[in-house]
Amino acid sequence: MVISWREFRIGKKHRRDTLIFERDLEDNLWGLHRVLVDRTYKHSGYSSFFVQDPKVRHIHKALVRDRVLHHAIVKHLNPIFEPTFIYDSYSCRIDKGTHRGVEAFAEHARQVSKNWTIPCWVLKCDVRKFFASIDHKVLLDIVFKQVTDLDARWLINEVISSFKSEFTINPEKPKGLPIGNLTSQLFANVYLNELDQFMKHQLKEKHYIRYADDFVILHPQRDHCLNIVKPINALLKETLKLELHPNKITVRKFSQGVDFLGYVCFPHFVIPRVKTECRIFNKIHRNILLFKHNQLSLESLNQSIHSYFGILSHSDSFELQQGLENQIFFWLTQ
Repeated sequence: MVISWREFRIGKKHRRDTLIFERDLEDNLWGLHRVLVDRTYKHSGYSSFFVQDPKVRHIHKALVRDRVLHHAIVKHLNPIFEPTFIYDSYSCRIDKGTHRGVEAFAEHARQVSKNWTIPCWVLKCDVRKFFASIDHKVLLDIVFKQVTDLDARWLINEVISSFKSEFTINPEKPKGLPIGNLTSQLFANVYLNELDQFMKHQLKEKHYIRYADDFVILHPQRDHCLNIVKPINALLKETLKLELHPNKITVRKFSQGVDFLGYVCFPHFVIPRVKTECRIFNKIHRNILLFKHNQLSLESLNQSIHSYFGILSHSDSFELQQGLENQIFFWLTQ
């Protein structure tokens, strides 16, 4: 539990709730250990708030005590489930992420198009209200195929059942995982791994990439992309109690540019989407204003600026970066 505390504390050591927990650290960790051993542990409630990243998301935040435990759970479960995931699943995994996902997308497009000599069509889909719609029973059934220890099953059930979304109509059939739990990220991958395996082994899709609940399929024939939507939706509805978002199913030629994971990808270059550009400019401007009013340190300002330039560095955006540098100089000197 001490190791999990250290991992949780990274990046949060100055936050009020972390400092309060740390004030009686030994007693708090020992108390958590004791209730786990005698099976009297109960997950606490959540505080909720909204963030815009870039779309509005409803975040549910657990207490520090529970979040430390989430780290411990993921630390033990990840080695069990990680080997079962497909290579082209890029969300919340070590050495994966959005940038690797975009790179893989471009490489798959090159393979499908035979180095841009034939058309490459892209089917892009999104699971409707994914986190809020995850069925607890279905998730537990999937998890318990790999986890047989009774104590581990009890604890996993306690964490999953601690939250119910607005999509829970029947209390006997709860739904939803909280966006904000570290465990939710792992369980989301476990849940949609059923879709990944279906795509690879049943539908035999060679060029399939998923990041969270967004996924793409690349193929040289447009009709194939259109025809595959029906069996995908059937699998989601019948097996996972989910459905595709009807307004977010698109089929587009890669040569026309495809929006994926914050970037617009073309055959020979990748650029940030316009909304990403605007968000970067707005956030840096806001941070500079905070710095000028002594509400943000120079170190924090520099870190934020470097992180946004890091995002741009993964795209062909030399002129955009130069324009941003000029704008930053103007904001700092005006």
